[in-house]
Amino acid sequence: MLEEAMTAIAENGLAALTMSALAERLGTSGGHILYYFGSKDRLLLEALRWSEDALTVERRALLAGRTAATRLLDRFLQLYLPNGPRDPRWMLWIELWARAGSNEQLRAAQEELDHGWQEDLEAVLAKGASQQRFAIDDVPARAGELLALLDGLSTRVALGQRDADRRAALASARSAANRLLGVTTPVDTAGTTDSRPGGAG
Repeated sequence: MLEEAMTAIAENGLAALTMSALAERLGTSGGHILYYFGSKDRLLLEALRWSEDALTVERRALLAGRTAATRLLDRFLQLYLPNGPRDPRWMLWIELWARAGSNEQLRAAQEELDHGWQEDLEAVLAKGASQQRFAIDDVPARAGELLALLDGLSTRVALGQRDADRRAALASARSAANRLLGVTTPVDTAGTTDSRPGGAG
């Protein structure tokens, strides 16, 4: 149900989605969906949480082990960016941002989900600093700045803006990370390629 909801929201936006239309796609009733979720905002939140939970497992697996910090950082960048225009997960994020300002539950959920990404990126940066691969003295600040940059690049790709595709966004993210983190071994020469589904590699 949540996977189908995510797809439907990505296709047409939350405002255009009706419970009856979603129910028809699922072969159930609008009342059944309302029973579980109560509102479209709650449906959006649960679909995003479901998506992020799965991605968290993938992210933690990718970042585990004794791999060099530069390669871990590159894996993080690849995982963060959208696969392409109207990437379903990113369309959920864009819908969430549009509503979080006036909805305390959505705003709290956004902070919770953001914290997971921030925490994992801080771990990568701290590892890189300890390995003398990154020249940084404020890990949380640099992680926050890099995530803000990735959000901007990701939004452009997800919305299909001109000259904004995954390949270009990944190149920009790598270049910015090299400068922002004082990377001694540049991320884009760390021996990694874009291996995410729909990516450039």
